[in-house]
Amino acid sequence: MSLIDLITGNAGNQVAADAENKFGISRNQVIALLAVAAPLVISYLRKKSQENPAEADALNNALDRDHDGSILNDPSQAAARQAEGGSILDHIFGGQKASVENQLSQNTGISMDKIGPILGMLAPLIMGYIGKEKQANGVTSGGLGDLLGGILGGAQNQAQAEPSNPLNDILGQVLGSGQQQSSGNPLNDILGQVLGGGQQQQQQQGGGLLGGILGNILGGR
Repeated sequence: MSLIDLITGNAGNQVAADAENKFGISRNQVIALLAVAAPLVISYLRKKSQENPAEADALNNALDRDHDGSILNDPSQAAARQAEGGSILDHIFGGQKASVENQLSQNTGISMDKIGPILGMLAPLIMGYIGKEKQANGVTSGGLGDLLGGILGGAQNQAQAEPSNPLNDILGQVLGSGQQQSSGNPLNDILGQVLGGGQQQQQQQGGGLLGGILGNILGGR
């Protein structure tokens, strides 16, 4: 399963529908949020795994213990694991979590009081996907960086090959953003270049690239 299959397939759509019912947020907005959150989480985990063997070991252990991929067959788990997802994101983003939520809120139109809980639902789905790919490829902690890089590379190639889908546009912009003027921090690269960066730039671009693509998906709402 590719990353795009996760986002646009049954699992992504089921979690988006559950989030829509629970929070009153458009299903398309949730799917678009997943299209940004998934590569963002994977990029950040890749960076931490490559730079710190202890982080790679911790991620490997967490995947083996808690994320075997079963959530992909039963996406209803996501709502029940929302609090766990919040803790996952606390660990991944640390002190930058509030900045991530703020910029995602500005660019998706999902209010700040709902963006965190929705991301909490999405996080176990993303981790379950990584865990399933880890098992399928027989990867241990030493190979996690390469595995995560391969997931991102495959999604980028697929998005570029299928540009007619607005969600692929989002993934193409997200995954292509860090290839040019990288700051060395995937979180800053993605949030800055894809979501429009600073407030002044966001105002000029109408919420950045994601804002424009979301307009196409949501009919300009």
